[in-house]
Amino acid sequence: MIGLLLTNLGTPTAPTPKAVRHYLAEFLSDPRVVELPAFLWWPILHGIILRTRPKKSAHAYQKIWTNEGSPLLAIAKKQLQGLRELLSKKSGELIHVELAMRYGSPSIKQALENLKQKDITQLIIFPLYPQYSAATTASTFDEVAKALRTWRYIPRLSFISDYHDNENYIDALVNSIASFWRQRGRGEKLLFSFHGLPKNSIQKGDPYYSQCQKTASLIIKKLQLPEAAWQVVFQSRFGFQEWLQPYCDKTLVELAKQGYKKLDVVCPGFSADCLETLEEISIRNTEMFIAAGGEQLNYIPALNDSTQHLDALANIVRVASSSNGVLL
Repeated sequence: MIGLLLTNLGTPTAPTPKAVRHYLAEFLSDPRVVELPAFLWWPILHGIILRTRPKKSAHAYQKIWTNEGSPLLAIAKKQLQGLRELLSKKSGELIHVELAMRYGSPSIKQALENLKQKDITQLIIFPLYPQYSAATTASTFDEVAKALRTWRYIPRLSFISDYHDNENYIDALVNSIASFWRQRGRGEKLLFSFHGLPKNSIQKGDPYYSQCQKTASLIIKKLQLPEAAWQVVFQSRFGFQEWLQPYCDKTLVELAKQGYKKLDVVCPGFSADCLETLEEISIRNTEMFIAAGGEQLNYIPALNDSTQHLDALANIVRVASSSNGVLL
């Protein structure tokens, strides 16, 4: 039996300061996320950040919350169901799929326990982060390893570290962008906005920056866009240290001042729409662009549970399973 664990970052259970505070406490306590000595970071986290940020973040979550709850979790559940159906067509009852969030619920520990009850002999861990970073992918590995330390029998393991240049993933993005343009028209420039990281994380050996560039270049090659028609930017910086540049928000303001009126933004690093895409890009950054003189900022949605995205993810899983001698 094969067990597949899908993971994503996580979300508060409700758009309230209390729920957001609980979520942020877990998230920002992870040493993979904030690489500072605990004696320096914890007074800042508990004395300042967790006293001020939850209210602001809760307000942002309230803008995007749906009847199904958090968009990220609602979409992740649809991805889970879609992959279960796709993989079962090829493998019958051979594979069991569970969903977990690195922070919050459903937890990685509980999802792994669910798979353990199925007497699996192979375990595939699939963090839905196309580009590898220690703050996301490696943190997931840490939590999986922590849970597996209590298991007597460890099944054969496959860990999908990234899929930034996977052809099916790239094709899904290309088709999504092209479809959007056919329906909504094309802007003067396409921005590829990836989640930011502190600049020193790259200096420490994180391949994230180069993988983001590779993803964008592969998409551009298939779209056949000239160099002046696209740009890679980075969003969601936090704190006062230097992060990967150019920054998305500052770039939007500068482009508006240069006379650009209509821009498109796509976020290839997000496998599902969430706070960073729906509130930060589609709402807040749109307002910023218009205030600086722009007229229209079009956010191209994440791949979410689209058929081509699910097909791409399923193919990645099949390759991972075949590497251990089982072909789904």
